[in-house]
Amino acid sequence: MTIRSKLIVFLITLSLPLLLMSCKKSKYDVIPTVYVSFHISLNDPLFLNLLSPFMYAYVDSSTNNLGQTAAGYDGNGIIIFSYTDNEFYAYDRTCPYDYEVNQKSVKVNVVDDIYAVCPSCGTEYALFANGTPAKGIGRYPLKNYRAAFDGTTNIFVSNY
Repeated sequence: MTIRSKLIVFLITLSLPLLLMSCKKSKYDVIPTVYVSFHISLNDPLFLNLLSPFMYAYVDSSTNNLGQTAAGYDGNGIIIFSYTDNEFYAYDRTCPYDYEVNQKSVKVNVVDDIYAVCPSCGTEYALFANGTPAKGIGRYPLKNYRAAFDGTTNIFVSNY
């Protein structure tokens, strides 16, 4: 066996455990997984504000007839947040604190364009920082979904 072959085997052996660990659910992801898969167009008047950084839009099953794949957990909907001109984040609107501690499904609401606030526990989640708690008693971030921008007009949101 050559040195190159040994190096390749070593790297594969080293990488495999890391790859398997990355597939595990985060211990901070307390909201149950539901199937999410939809896309929106920035040409749609409902989403024109997303062309500017630090703006947001709500999406749920009734938005443009997207159906249940845009509903998020318990139908609470999803927040799409424009971080830069071509970078977007998507969050479930269900408060992780109320779900984990009180077994309640409470919908967060965006305030000041950059925070989502739970009306029940009062936790403020920073939309510009992956939905992490910025203030209040919550300790878990909002559930994140993948938001992929095609570079022109479409944002694809999914959890797979």
